[in-house]
Amino acid sequence: MRRKDREITDPKEIEEILTNNIICRIAFSDGKMPYIVAMNYGYQKNKIFLHSAKEGKKNKIIKDNNQVCFEITDSIEIIKSENACDFETKYRSVIGFGEIRIVNDIERKKEALQVLMNQHTKNKEWNFSEEMILKVNIMYIEIKSLTGKKSGF
Repeated sequence: MRRKDREITDPKEIEEILTNNIICRIAFSDGKMPYIVAMNYGYQKNKIFLHSAKEGKKNKIIKDNNQVCFEITDSIEIIKSENACDFETKYRSVIGFGEIRIVNDIERKKEALQVLMNQHTKNKEWNFSEEMILKVNIMYIEIKSLTGKKSGF
């Protein structure tokens, strides 16, 4: 990291960013062009859980290359100034790398959906119909590395 003065070194602060946000931007590589998508997520125990339709570009890419990069940002605020060059952005962010995998087991899919719903609602108990579980694609990113950065804190 170029700006060591902005690096987040406290693992608790990185964990806070991962557990208190709801949108994760995931970068895929299909060998031709980068492909990035913003997705709802749930975080638990070094994994980011995601859901999507079973069809689509990202699902095709995962089959060929399951290496991903992701980014989560919170506390974004533009600090204005009279001078254009003095504008700043207050933020905290986490960037990570990992391997994304598709979950096929129904019980593991239910567990992942609980994590997702808890992240968004803080309610830990949800019921999911088997029909819905079979229709949805559940994935998770096994996090291999993380870095955090902040400005204005």
